[in-house]
Amino acid sequence: MAVNLLDFDAKDLTAWFAQHDEKPFRARQVLRWMHHFGENDFAKMSDLAKALREKLLSLAAVLPPPVISDQLSDDGTRKFLFDVGNGNAVETVFIPDGTRGTLCVSSQAGCALECAFCSTGRQGFNRNLSTAEIIGQVWQANRALGRDPAGARVISNVVMMGMGEPLTNFENLVPALQLMLDDNAYGLSRRRVTVSTSGIVPAIDRLAQACPVALAVSLHAPTDGLRDKLVPINRKYPLAELMAACQRYLKHAPRDFITFEYVMLDGVNDSDADARALLHLVRDVPCKFNLIPFNPFPNSGFTRSTADRVRRFSAILIDGGLVTTVRRTRGDDIDAACGQLAGKVLDKSKRMQRPVPIAISPVSVNGATQ
Repeated sequence: MAVNLLDFDAKDLTAWFAQHDEKPFRARQVLRWMHHFGENDFAKMSDLAKALREKLLSLAAVLPPPVISDQLSDDGTRKFLFDVGNGNAVETVFIPDGTRGTLCVSSQAGCALECAFCSTGRQGFNRNLSTAEIIGQVWQANRALGRDPAGARVISNVVMMGMGEPLTNFENLVPALQLMLDDNAYGLSRRRVTVSTSGIVPAIDRLAQACPVALAVSLHAPTDGLRDKLVPINRKYPLAELMAACQRYLKHAPRDFITFEYVMLDGVNDSDADARALLHLVRDVPCKFNLIPFNPFPNSGFTRSTADRVRRFSAILIDGGLVTTVRRTRGDDIDAACGQLAGKVLDKSKRMQRPVPIAISPVSVNGATQ
C-alpha cells in the first residue's frame, strides 16, 4: 500500500526519504511541492529527478480527505465537509474578515468530551484523525480558495477549533502544526496558529514543550460547580489546575496572553455575578475574553443570552481590566457557527436525542454567595 506523504512533517519525511536512499534536500523539495504549491501529482514535480518521480509513483501518494460538499454562506463563510471513511465526515470552516482569512480545522470525527452546549460534543466519538486528515483539510481549503490578487494565500490564520478536542489527539496534531509553521509548507507564524482546548492539563504542558502556538481555552463557567456540568472534563482537571497550566504555558507561548472562549447561555452562566467571578478566577492569568453567542441546535436545552445581557457582561469584564470581544456569529445559515459543527458523523451515543438539563446554583465569589 502506498504511503500517504501528508502524514509526515519535515523531520519524518526526511527520515522516510533516507530509508529510500534519498538525500534530505529531496524531502524539502517534495514538501514544498505538496504544501506550498498544493501539488499531488509526482509527475508534475518538475525539479525532481525522473528516477525519483518514478520511485515516488510506486511507493507513495498525496491523499487528502475527499470533499463531500462545499457550502457558501451569505456572509462569505465557507464550510467544507470531508469524507474520512466508514460513514464518518468532518467539517472545516473558512471565515473571511477583511484582510484576514481564518480556517477552523477539525481534529477528530465526533468528540468524547460531551460539552453540554456543543452539537459535536453531544454526538458519539468515532476516532482521531490522522495527521494527513488534519493537514489535508488545510491542503484542500488552500486549493479551493486560491490566492488573492497580490498572490498571497487567502488563509492567513488556522485555528484548531473544529470538531473534536485537539489535545486528545496529540500525536497526530503536533506534526500537522509543524507543517502549518514550516516555511517549506504553509509558513504561518506561531501567533497565527491557535489550538483550542477544553482544558486537558497534561497535554497543555506537553504542547508548551513540543510546539507552542497560540492557546485558546474553552472556559464557559467561572466556578467548578457549573463548569463540571457544562464542560465535564473539568471534573478531572478543575479550574485551579487549569489556571496554573495556563500560567505555565505563557512562559513558552508566542503571545503574552491566553484567550478564554466563553459561550453565553441565557440564565446559565451570564449573570453579573458570573462576570465578577470570572474576574476573580483569572486575576493572575494574562488573558483576553472572547464572548460567544450561543448557536442553537436541536434538543440543546439552551437559549442564547440577550444582546443587552451580553453587553452588560462584557462591560463588567472590561471595567475589571480585561480585553473582551464579542464574537460575531458567522455562517449560521449553513450550520457553520461555533458549536454547530456536527457534519455526518455517526451518533453512537444517541446523546443528540436527549437534552441535558443544567441545574443553576448560586455563584460564590470570595466565599460570598451572589
